[in-house]
Amino acid sequence: MIRPLNLNDTEELLDIYNYYVLNSIVTFDDVALSLEIFKDKITRINADYPFIVFEEKNEILGYAYGSKWRPKPAYKHTVESTVYVKHGMLGKQIGTKLYTALLSQLKAQNYHIVLGGLTLPNDASVKLHEKFGFNQVAHFKEVGLKFGKWLDVGFWQLRF
Repeated sequence: MIRPLNLNDTEELLDIYNYYVLNSIVTFDDVALSLEIFKDKITRINADYPFIVFEEKNEILGYAYGSKWRPKPAYKHTVESTVYVKHGMLGKQIGTKLYTALLSQLKAQNYHIVLGGLTLPNDASVKLHEKFGFNQVAHFKEVGLKFGKWLDVGFWQLRF
């Protein structure tokens, strides 16, 4: 079931996120976030953008949200999309279901452009974005350093 974020979900979402912080390159955070910091983050996002979770048998298996791209007023019709699926649950189409719902909500809210920023390499995320019609529009080389390795970031764009 896909449903809106409830702040009672915070701890489960944080567990999902912190796994990726500590064990992967998909986020450039390199220290696990505290419950307080993460709760502040998702509360701010949820105040202005769709924030949804995928729940099955009372367990959250993933989440997705839109967020501000850049602060200048001319960017107000552009949004960045984010999706995280619980470790061990990849390949079950959870990300696809979340993105289907999120993109539908973003389109209904009259956003014109959705951007996905991806640490590269990341074949699963590239495939997910391209499945929905996103096209790569940028590739920044060696812009992040995590686990002692320089990492690239690519941006994929979807226009409604």
